[in-house]
Amino acid sequence: MIEKLDKRDRSARFRSRLAQAMRAAGLSQSELARDIGVDRSTISQLISGDGARLPNAHVVGACAARLGVSADWLLSLSDRPESAAELMASALSMSEAPRALVDERIFEWHKEAAGYKIRHVPAALPDMLKTRALIEWEYSPHLGRTADQAIGASEDRLHWMRSSGSDYEICLPIHELHCFAHGIGYYHGLPADTRREQIDQLLALCDQLYPRLRIYLFDARRLYCAPITIFGPLLCVFYAGGHYMAFRDSERIATFTGHFDLLVREADLSARHLPTHLKRLREGIG
Repeated sequence: MIEKLDKRDRSARFRSRLAQAMRAAGLSQSELARDIGVDRSTISQLISGDGARLPNAHVVGACAARLGVSADWLLSLSDRPESAAELMASALSMSEAPRALVDERIFEWHKEAAGYKIRHVPAALPDMLKTRALIEWEYSPHLGRTADQAIGASEDRLHWMRSSGSDYEICLPIHELHCFAHGIGYYHGLPADTRREQIDQLLALCDQLYPRLRIYLFDARRLYCAPITIFGPLLCVFYAGGHYMAFRDSERIATFTGHFDLLVREADLSARHLPTHLKRLREGIG
């Protein structure tokens, strides 16, 4: 919210912020004047004057550009000194998403958000809940001979995520578990024993970790959500195949949190009813 200031107060704030930015940049009045193409007396008047007048837009913009701050901040229209480009760069970032269980970037985000509620819509079954047999079946074709080493390195991170101080809410399309249990679609060729063992693990973890871990199943024919993880109020991360898109601005985080909460409210099966559904799926595995 923009603070309401009269002209004299705004002018005084401008002089203070300009002097602060010059000190931070290590620039004298003469150096700043030379760099933006005005007389030294102009800069001196901006800093030491006591009137209510503000400089023209050209001078404000030139000062802001040279000092690496935003014109809005100099004019007390924003409390953030970063330029618009810097704010955008910090609000949105992209990083590579390697084919790995818990790569370094994901693990850092989980540690950063320790203690906050983490909301997660995975691309398939959540990695942090998978058995080793399922992980080997899924990742070995991509990791080849290094699969066992990569899985071993990830097991400690998966264990840390399960035992961290964060609450986890996970939303899955209801068809994901159906396809898994019946070994169709993405899970075609997955042995029945592996499917039964995985469902047993899900049942055990749901029992051990509830209510800190809650899994909801929604109907993807009515609602859709791309793979996303929302790390409390800190950031939300979309999985886009080969890259992660991470947003840190509070407005977008609130928007995607609201959509996730809609998935929870509209879920066909709540966390309390999931165990009954899992047992029914297990009984149907041939």
